[in-house]
Amino acid sequence: MKTRRLGARGPVVSALGLGCMGMSDFYGPADRGESLATIDAALEAGVTLLDTGDFYGMGHNEMLLGEALKGGRRDRVLLSVKFCAQRAPDGAWLGYDARPQAVKTALAYSLKRLGTDHIDIYRPARLDPAVPIEETVGAIADMIQAGHVRYLGLSEVGAETIRRAQAVHPVADLQLEYSLLSRDTAERLLPTLRELGIGLTAYGVLSRGLLSDRPAGAGSGFRAVLPRFQGENLRRNLALVEAVRAIAQAKGASVAQVAVAWALAQGADIVPLIGARRRVSLAESLSAAALRLTPAELASLEAAVPPGSVAGERYGAAQMHMLDSERS
Repeated sequence: MKTRRLGARGPVVSALGLGCMGMSDFYGPADRGESLATIDAALEAGVTLLDTGDFYGMGHNEMLLGEALKGGRRDRVLLSVKFCAQRAPDGAWLGYDARPQAVKTALAYSLKRLGTDHIDIYRPARLDPAVPIEETVGAIADMIQAGHVRYLGLSEVGAETIRRAQAVHPVADLQLEYSLLSRDTAERLLPTLRELGIGLTAYGVLSRGLLSDRPAGAGSGFRAVLPRFQGENLRRNLALVEAVRAIAQAKGASVAQVAVAWALAQGADIVPLIGARRRVSLAESLSAAALRLTPAELASLEAAVPPGSVAGERYGAAQMHMLDSERS
């Protein structure tokens, strides 16, 4: 596995990271044994960046990772943790809390669940509209000074917020959805990131399972409320996937492999996260690291999904409202 640096001052990580959310939440029940085996396979393949959130399964995901990293394996990886999303016992969303005292409390609980004395990259999952970003970042900077955190990260925030955060403490990376089907937001913010020397960690590279040889339907759970999986939107988006499939077949690759390879080709400062729950899916996506797309193939892929062609927003209206990244 090749490596990339997250920004000018961030850590060196594997060129592909493992997003662990689906092992605990949002996409239906996951098999604990298969989840642990998938994490193990990722480590054996050279993946060093593991991404989680304290609200994934209300702590379940962190405990799963803590179990997976026992036996001295913690030092082989970098843990990226999101916090501040508030949830009720039934899983309902209650908003965000990024006050300094909440930052430090959430961190203390994450350290305990993960079974570690530090988190490598710590980031608020969303901008808390009630708390100036300077206060949130200042609290994380305190924890960096104390040795409990190594690097500051951000997630789904816009250019002004990025600059304000950077003025308080250097930002290693920004986490954003970025895929062939979700390009506009990241491409609008990349110039700011590159100016400031901040890396991009791309999630949703497979567009929640749309970019696949077997595209996911709405079903139940998270996809059931995403606009891109609804009715006519889904029909139109599957037609886009078919156009991508034709290019992938000509390349002798799968849709998922081409989607991951496309993300890797967008810049050495971009690290895609693979949201695999099973070893077979992980292996398919990781093999894309060896797939080289020519400039003509990259152009064909982007022409197959032209700007404005994707039907539906990437989240529902309430969640879109919470995305500072969309207000830049």
